[in-house]
Amino acid sequence: MPTFDRREVDAAFHDFIAMGDRCAETGAWSPWADLHTQDGVWLEHHFGEQRGREAIRSVICEVMKPVPMMYFPLEWYMIDGNRVASYIWQQMPDPAGGDEVYRFGNVTILEYAGDGLWSFQEDIYNPNEATEMIQRWTAAGGKLAGV
Repeated sequence: MPTFDRREVDAAFHDFIAMGDRCAETGAWSPWADLHTQDGVWLEHHFGEQRGREAIRSVICEVMKPVPMMYFPLEWYMIDGNRVASYIWQQMPDPAGGDEVYRFGNVTILEYAGDGLWSFQEDIYNPNEATEMIQRWTAAGGKLAGV
């Protein structure tokens, strides 16, 4: 695979982040899957390996159903050739409307394939931290969608 221009990779990454923001705002995650190639791979250590855009779409839409209010502040990222590594918070709003922080960290590694698409994504986080955060959030009054 050719190495793409850094500006193209950077722009595609920012589109990826912006799409996550739009999906979080609307609760509709199908467009996020469209940023992956038809044969893309999403390695999500808690939910397994998804091969192909439609498998990615199926899983992300189900995973995000109970937490449409989750949002994803970007902490940092770096680019090396076609690869982007980033640290993105998985965050929930304070159900009391205050400034209490409910989040856990996630390292995302992406491989750019051109045309604004990603051929590989790996999400690395501690599922125990995710569970603890959701439990703390619901104890504070947060409500999961459809539960």
